[in-house]
Amino acid sequence: MASDSSQNIVVKRVKKVAGGSHGGSWKIAYADFVTAMMAFFLLMWLLGSTTKGDMQGIADYFNTPLKVAMAGGSGSGDASSVVTGGGKDLSRQAGQVKEGELPPQRRNINLRAAEAELQAREKARLGELKGRVEAAIEANTALRPFSKQIKVDLTADGLRIQIVDEQNRPMFDSGSAVVKDSMREVLREIGRLLNDVPNRISLAGHTDANKYAMGERGYSNWELSADRANASRRELIAGGILEAKMLRVVGLGPAVMLDPANPANPINRRISITVLNQQAEQRILDTGSDAAAEDPAVDSAEPAG
Repeated sequence: MASDSSQNIVVKRVKKVAGGSHGGSWKIAYADFVTAMMAFFLLMWLLGSTTKGDMQGIADYFNTPLKVAMAGGSGSGDASSVVTGGGKDLSRQAGQVKEGELPPQRRNINLRAAEAELQAREKARLGELKGRVEAAIEANTALRPFSKQIKVDLTADGLRIQIVDEQNRPMFDSGSAVVKDSMREVLREIGRLLNDVPNRISLAGHTDANKYAMGERGYSNWELSADRANASRRELIAGGILEAKMLRVVGLGPAVMLDPANPANPINRRISITVLNQQAEQRILDTGSDAAAEDPAVDSAEPAG
């Protein structure tokens, strides 16, 4: 028997959200946060490793990029700028090139050129002094008889004046540091000539290879050469040269000879007076006495005894 009542069918549709609370959208937000933090720390590192001058240059570039690019210098794309990530040292101590100031490369070139010009002028001045000394020796009646014993030449250290012994006309008696009367006047005249130049003086005493009876254990050629150099210094000062101009007084004994083939030759006994150029003076002040450089014409010699 058929039934008159009908059955209602209800269909429920549930709207599902993919992923729900377990979706991956939070990962995108986290990645953005990590990226932002990394950029922040990179910015802090750059600020910490950049000098104040470079930071000002970077600011100027972003404010007026066209002006900086046309003006040149750091910040406009050169390899020394931290803006382009180039250069040898990102933490340079020298800052941005200021307006009206030369770049470091140009400054270095100009500095070398200025130093070369100063050295050329000084060499010319010492060459002129050499001519004056030679002329004074010929014109001075006190110096003319000793012209063969006075040797004047230009060396790497400056103008060198050497007073050498002759067999019959020594500067000192054998084994003595007392200047003979004839040489006392020579030293004083040279002192008057050298007082006109601003350069400082290096003074060295030399002996021949004849040894003392006690050798190097007692009073030797080393002490004798130092005493003779100091005695010559006193005579130069008596001639009028300022004591403040004396930069170095040394005794080299028989270590540096004019005639190494004949160690007993009288010309090995001498006093060497060097009018120092700026380079030699600065080297002595920076590194102390460099006795071996007193006579650049001689390579080296072993001390005798």
